[in-house]
Amino acid sequence: MNFMRTAILLAGMTALFMIVGLALGGRAGMGIALVFAIGANMFAYWNSDHMALASVDSHEVDRSTAPDLVDDVATLASRAGLPMPRVYVVNSDQPNAFATGRDPEHAAIAVNYGLSQMLTREERMGVLAHEMAHIKHRDTLTMTIAATLAGAISSIASWGMFFGGGRRDGGPGPLASIALAILAPIAAMIVQMAVSRSREYVADRTGGELCGNPLWLASALSKISDGAAAIPDEAVEAKPAMAHLFIVNPLAGGPRDNLFSTHPDTQNRIDALVALAQEMGVGMAQPQPAAAPAGGWSPFRGDTPTGADSFLGGSGIVRGSPWGSPPSQTNRPDPWGRS
Repeated sequence: MNFMRTAILLAGMTALFMIVGLALGGRAGMGIALVFAIGANMFAYWNSDHMALASVDSHEVDRSTAPDLVDDVATLASRAGLPMPRVYVVNSDQPNAFATGRDPEHAAIAVNYGLSQMLTREERMGVLAHEMAHIKHRDTLTMTIAATLAGAISSIASWGMFFGGGRRDGGPGPLASIALAILAPIAAMIVQMAVSRSREYVADRTGGELCGNPLWLASALSKISDGAAAIPDEAVEAKPAMAHLFIVNPLAGGPRDNLFSTHPDTQNRIDALVALAQEMGVGMAQPQPAAAPAGGWSPFRGDTPTGADSFLGGSGIVRGSPWGSPPSQTNRPDPWGRS
């Protein structure tokens, strides 16, 4: 099913390339676009994961720099029967995460630094399980190719606006070129959304089962949603075609983001996870407080991930390591509240 979905996505993106080429340069432009599309498809298949990781200023970590993070990923990979993916930390204050790679043997999980600041280790385990589910279901190939090719379509359309304004060989006029530069990226986003939002629900369910407690992921989604709305990620804002890779939409809220959202409503996802927890007979790890904490719904006490609240414990990402924190923010407190 995922193989067919990837093939359809590639065919759709290739057709869109050719339509843009035909509109900008007639038959000659369509031929050039076809060659470019074939090259872009091949490049996306082999390199889209590297491009995605590089574009968000991520750095690979190991047990010496992020012991608990790497250990948790290894535990989940073992439960899922998958090879150990590479683990990256993204230098971003926004709490978020994504998985990438063309197959489980070439997969990577990237976690924003802000995630370990705002979440308990249990909640982070739920997020990692969700990303492991994407790897297990081989969603990552489709997701990374969609991000790469949608960005490429936006680029070629913008290029055509400046260099394809003449009417040589049936090319459009300046106004048509401007319209194409606006409409082609929208069409690319529609193709991206054709990779159904239902994959997020499936990954949520599989992730909830994989980590052992769907409420961990439900609580994480609430906090991440609030954090993503409050803390902009400039790197992703500059490359919106990457937004669908993340567990929660990383773009700043607004009508455009809502209209073209690649993610289901967060509350609907939380409701589905709570229902799954009831099916599994899993209760909350801590008594539910009378009033929801400021950081959003959570099955844990309060909204600060201190050692007392996180019964898995852990030291998070080692401070002072080359990849442990963004270079400009090395004075942050420990994510788990320890000195």
